[in-house]
Amino acid sequence: MSKIEADSQFWNAIELTNRSLEPSGLYVSHLFTDKQIAITSDWLDRIVAIPSEGYRFLRLFRPSAADLILTKMMRNDREDLDDIRFIMSQERVSEAELHAAFLKSVKLEIPELQSIFAAMQPIVVQLAREIEMSREPNTASRPQRSWDPNWWAELTKQTPHEKGIEKDRGIEI
Repeated sequence: MSKIEADSQFWNAIELTNRSLEPSGLYVSHLFTDKQIAITSDWLDRIVAIPSEGYRFLRLFRPSAADLILTKMMRNDREDLDDIRFIMSQERVSEAELHAAFLKSVKLEIPELQSIFAAMQPIVVQLAREIEMSREPNTASRPQRSWDPNWWAELTKQTPHEKGIEKDRGIEI
């Protein structure tokens, strides 16, 4: 990976790709190895098939829901927390599964990212509790959390990163 990152043609290709993707709202920010992101050490053993029966030679897979959540916990980013909420709303991830994933996660190489990842753990567990409670019957009688416009700052005690490509490069210390 370091050889690829040192190659200026790689970055030129990323820039050209992003120009091509811009009309669709997509972009490539960076490529990571599994040693550079928060993910469990056995993530490949737990991948989930994506329906691709219509293709003769193509089989698609994604990381498990717990591993996807771990990858979103590295930046303390509002959009990533929204993504975590979406993942949990689509697929049940228990507190026990989250705690097990936290313990099996690969230690991040950058201390600041490791610190953010650790700080995000109780936030993600609380989110899992809230989502699970909302699935239980008779939740109408329970008070629902209403998020005010400053919910992110209140929840994390930090301001969100700016939107766009630059957010992937920024780390708050």
